[in-house]
Amino acid sequence: MADISVSTLVATLAFVLGILFGATVNRTGFCAMGSISDIVFLGDWSRFRAWMLAGAVAILGTQALHLSGLIDTGKSIYLTPNLGWLGAIIGGLMFGFGMTLAGGCGSKTLVRLGSGNLKSLIVFLVLGFCSYMTLRGLLALPRLQIETANVNLSDLGIGGQGIPDLVAAVTGLDKESLRPWLAGIVGLGILAWCFKDSAFRASTRNVLAGIVLGAIIVAGWAATGIAGADDFEPTALASFTFVAPIGNSMQYLMTYTGSTINFGVASVGGVITGSFLTAVLTRSFALEGFADKNDLLRHLTGAALMGIGGVLALGCTIGQGVTGLSTLALSSFIALASIICGGVLGMRYLAAGSLKAIFSQSHS
Repeated sequence: MADISVSTLVATLAFVLGILFGATVNRTGFCAMGSISDIVFLGDWSRFRAWMLAGAVAILGTQALHLSGLIDTGKSIYLTPNLGWLGAIIGGLMFGFGMTLAGGCGSKTLVRLGSGNLKSLIVFLVLGFCSYMTLRGLLALPRLQIETANVNLSDLGIGGQGIPDLVAAVTGLDKESLRPWLAGIVGLGILAWCFKDSAFRASTRNVLAGIVLGAIIVAGWAATGIAGADDFEPTALASFTFVAPIGNSMQYLMTYTGSTINFGVASVGGVITGSFLTAVLTRSFALEGFADKNDLLRHLTGAALMGIGGVLALGCTIGQGVTGLSTLALSSFIALASIICGGVLGMRYLAAGSLKAIFSQSHS
């Protein structure tokens, strides 16, 4: 029996982890967009704390892998010295606003698709098309123009955009000596904030969602960084993110011959499969279509904004909001804040009916 290739092993692990991801989100109701909606309209922070708990678990686990020498987070796309602050802001705002129109972020789109939501099929296709167009097509030139605003930290003598790099540059201390302290301050600080709320502590579903999803992100880094480590067939260090991989998945489906499946494409398939299996087993699978043409238009617009914005920001609510955050990259914190602001704006837009009405209310 022939030995399994490294790429096949990594893709298999990604698919299995994706199944667990999709099943967890399906059963727990984890939703970044929904968490923002809960805050804006209900004043309920429970699902937002679940999102942040996932980030905290991912930070602590990922930094532990790095400190143990099992992976080198510096090889991830998040920690380059090229700080894309403008793309993180513009793209984050676009993605956050778009996910409110589309009824969910990239990961939620996959989960809803697996449970029979036909609206999410349209969002999947448009998001994937627009993300690929922004990566390699018509919108690549405007994207490159935005990237001219990037700050090359190497010119300032800083090796990367990680918080340890930046603090080391200011203090003159060794960044690896600072890393466990900074990871502990950020990760444990977020954990403390999450669990100080008694309602959140009592919500087994939200606590479980945060812990499991954060652990899956760590496992994703291990899959590519440990299982994928090979001198002859190296795998790019990565974990879960869902904007570019959706576009790549569409491209893979259309050009299967001669193509090699990667972590991102396999994880997309895994999430859909996990949600589908869960929906079938719990008898919650149900086909759902658009209510009217306005509903269709909102979803189309939201999907396009997510596809373009997610590429500009280098990630989504999971890709930057949990995976990128786990590397302690400055741009991930900027992108996360922008996504949240875009989401709040989108919620207020849906409630008010227009952007003009929002700003009129703010000045009244």
